[in-house]
Amino acid sequence: MFKPLRLLAPLALALMLSACAGGVQRLDAAGDVHTLLTAIRDGDQATFDRHVDRPALRAQIEARIAAEVARAGGGSDLGALGALLGPTIAKAASEQLVQPQVFRGVAEYYGYDAAQPLPGRVAIAGSLKALEDGRVCATREKDGPCLLVFTQTDGVWRLSGFEGDIDMLRR
Repeated sequence: MFKPLRLLAPLALALMLSACAGGVQRLDAAGDVHTLLTAIRDGDQATFDRHVDRPALRAQIEARIAAEVARAGGGSDLGALGALLGPTIAKAASEQLVQPQVFRGVAEYYGYDAAQPLPGRVAIAGSLKALEDGRVCATREKDGPCLLVFTQTDGVWRLSGFEGDIDMLRR
């Protein structure tokens, strides 16, 4: 009678450990996310730059802007012009968008305001979701869509993707 339980015990243990691994990963990332939020709030460019994977974030934002320009043009001559100029416009725009003051609006969307203290590491970890590929993302609601994506490189969790509405990125 106890033999089936003994066979299930290793499976249950493996499931518990994988759930804990995601929690540890989120808690680890939360410290760097807190540091990034502080840099955004304070306009600290040097700390912001250390916690942003600028090439990855710029490439992702450029691709999204170029797609928006192409989509807006449709099949017209304007669309052809958009296809030609889209990557150049996107590159220039992405350089201007990857700045602390731009991401302040995103932080405010999450409810972080300069007039309020930032939440602690545990609270931030609760809004992070571990992704299958080892990255984590920040969501506004527990099971909501990802808005900010973080990748760990050289022991630091860096902002590497923005999945929110491009209109949220304003100077």
